[in-house]
Amino acid sequence: MLFSDEFLDKWEHLIKEAPKTEVPLECLKKIVIKMFGKRQRTINLDVLRKQGLDIEEIELILTRTLLELDGQVRDIEFIVDTVLVAEIVQPETDKILEKLK
Repeated sequence: MLFSDEFLDKWEHLIKEAPKTEVPLECLKKIVIKMFGKRQRTINLDVLRKQGLDIEEIELILTRTLLELDGQVRDIEFIVDTVLVAEIVQPETDKILEKLK
């Protein structure tokens, strides 16, 4: 599905404002683990998926990484895949809006 830049900008704004505590891994591009001392580690979920890893293998990598960094983590940033979220949510939104007519 192709979306215009304006359409994706609107989704980006919506996603930016939403809490990201329960985002499915399938909808994330990257996870940035920020540590004390201005260090960080990025886990690129897009790359892992392209390498053929399934969601359970990705969860295992994330769990292992967080256990290794225990006590060093200051913050975790979730980078959401805006295009994927729009592809999932927009058709359902369209169905709901159509029913309201």
